[in-house]
Amino acid sequence: MTPKPIGPIPPEFAGLDALPWLDAATPAYVYDFAIVAARIARLRAALPGQVAVHYAIKANPLPALLERIAPLVDGLDVASAGELDKALGVMAASAVSFAGPGKRDFELEAAIAAGATLNLESEGEAARALAIGERLGVTPRLAVRVNPDFELRGSGMKMGGRASPFGVDVARVPRLVQQICASGADWQGFHIFSGSQSLDTEAIIQTQAATIALAETLAEQAGWMPPRVNLGGGFGIPYFAGDTPIDVEAIGAALGTAIHASFLTLTKVEWAIELGRWLVGEAGVYLARVIDRKESQGETFLVVDGGLNHHLAATGNFGTVVRRNYPVALAHRMQAPAEEVVNIVGPLCTPLDRLADRVALPRAEVGDVVAIFASGAYGASASPSAFLGHPPVHEILQS
Repeated sequence: MTPKPIGPIPPEFAGLDALPWLDAATPAYVYDFAIVAARIARLRAALPGQVAVHYAIKANPLPALLERIAPLVDGLDVASAGELDKALGVMAASAVSFAGPGKRDFELEAAIAAGATLNLESEGEAARALAIGERLGVTPRLAVRVNPDFELRGSGMKMGGRASPFGVDVARVPRLVQQICASGADWQGFHIFSGSQSLDTEAIIQTQAATIALAETLAEQAGWMPPRVNLGGGFGIPYFAGDTPIDVEAIGAALGTAIHASFLTLTKVEWAIELGRWLVGEAGVYLARVIDRKESQGETFLVVDGGLNHHLAATGNFGTVVRRNYPVALAHRMQAPAEEVVNIVGPLCTPLDRLADRVALPRAEVGDVVAIFASGAYGASASPSAFLGHPPVHEILQS
């Protein structure tokens, strides 16, 4: 049987003979914080000094991880009242921003009362926020999320350049800004996010330049200079065969040039970049133990103790159009030569529960541990853990 390719194992793990967590209770996610800290440090060194680093906690909201990340970043970006509570536990409210197209009144009230910034997604949301602020006697901190008239090329999830529930269309932004400023609210600027999971370095550079130009145009049309421009993120990580890492240093250098040339810099605008996946994705490994080995019509199946209920993305059921294999290995024989071609499936009673399709691995027996890499983002919290009532996944933060 011809094997299918797998994605690249992150370099921090690629040279190991065995992972150090073979005795961990499975199924489990293990996150290596040293890798996260190194990512943040690398990003800081690459970016212009005036660009703040924000962590989008939807990528991985594990409380222990947030506690360690918060002192290393300048802000946290949230998308629900639950995430807001977690962020406020580790970060000052003035450094927390709240985006999302369906904020309910109690969420708007919680953010306004705490002093977090609301990234407004519509005129209706703006009206509700202003009314709540007046009722509370609190001046709300309001930014406008812009639905840009361009998209991030090569992004896995496009957030701009089309009709969207996210953000306010460009043509309507200036009027909304004027209304916010006239109301006496604390105007916080723009949030402009055009896409995510791009591995095209040049596309990210061009999109950041276009984002700065759009912020300049909107400021001129509105007649109000933004105190802050959140440039979004979009930095991807390699998941599949043929994927290559982005050049963060090239992106940072180009961003510095674009910011230096912007007239907004003269107004003392604060710049920010918002990343989740790129900071934590390659720091995580999903571990599942083989509970059965079976043959069916000439194919070998390794049945493991966790699946799409814990790692929906690895099964290809989290927005992937064509199912491809994540980086995978036997955790105790990382460098051993391949001996067979197998399918790795979870314990759930559905054919969708397939973690790896026809991958070449050393021979695995019952009790061995399978490792799926690039699993630090959109893993446990993005998976249907209650489906079919299997036990929850363990989450372990190391170093």
